[in-house]
Amino acid sequence: MSADRRQHSGFADTPVGLDGMETERVDPRYASIDRASVAELAVLMNEADATVPLAVRAALPQIVPAIEAVAQRMRDGGRLLYVGAGTPGRLGVLDASECPPTFSTPPDLVRGLIAGGEPAVFTAQEGVEDDADAGRAVIAAEGVGPADSVVGVTASGRTPYVLAAIGEARARGALTVGMSCNAGTALSAAAEHAIEVVVGPEVVAGSTRLKAGTAQKLVLNMFSTIAMVQLGKTYGNLMVDLGATNAKLRERAVRMVRTVTGASRERAEEALEASGMRVTLAILRLERGLDADEASARLAAAGGRLRDVLEAT
Repeated sequence: MSADRRQHSGFADTPVGLDGMETERVDPRYASIDRASVAELAVLMNEADATVPLAVRAALPQIVPAIEAVAQRMRDGGRLLYVGAGTPGRLGVLDASECPPTFSTPPDLVRGLIAGGEPAVFTAQEGVEDDADAGRAVIAAEGVGPADSVVGVTASGRTPYVLAAIGEARARGALTVGMSCNAGTALSAAAEHAIEVVVGPEVVAGSTRLKAGTAQKLVLNMFSTIAMVQLGKTYGNLMVDLGATNAKLRERAVRMVRTVTGASRERAEEALEASGMRVTLAILRLERGLDADEASARLAAAGGRLRDVLEAT
């Protein structure tokens, strides 16, 4: 095909480098899935999915220092931003959106940035992943700076939107992390911290919303949860900084106050009402007799760590 015909056909002049990527390999074990029964397919997919946590475990030496670095930036007042296209972008948006109700974080503390913007969360816009200019622009629009951490997520490790975003973030002094599901990727070279969770070929060749997407979700769970634990958002394994914004969460708040203090349901509810439905303040009211202002001041002095306040008083 001539260069002119290739340009008008929609093909790139330079073929996209997918050859040799584990996520693109065709696994002969799954060559006859179109003949398999539902039960057989369910077993095959379950067996494939069971290998993902092992791949994540193998990447822990890369994951741990990245999370430690992110948590330190957040402790110093920085933000955590995920950047991705397609499935990785949606997973980043999902993880970020869970932080405010789970940990009472402000909406801009953990953000998910997806190629194509909000419409791409609901409707596939596959072409936008190739827009490097948009990747740079979204980082600039967010005002990313040295205090922030930017985690680029892409199964292939070569998505132009994500590569450009990470490059722009690093140029602005932000901490950068690149998470991919192949080895030796361009994203790993571009980011300060490289995480490569090599999950191997998919049951449906190249469908990286499967094992690769599962791996990405597991690692993103680690980033947000571990960072929040490090920031004092839990007491033991209780998420005492949750936002009690619906009936389920209000009931969860009552149970946590009762678990920590041993108070009756009536006293726990009264303490929560007097504390603006903040679990930590209600606990300090019951355990130390502190009003909301004094409890808030002591928590702030302790970096938000309820345990430190309880043990120091």
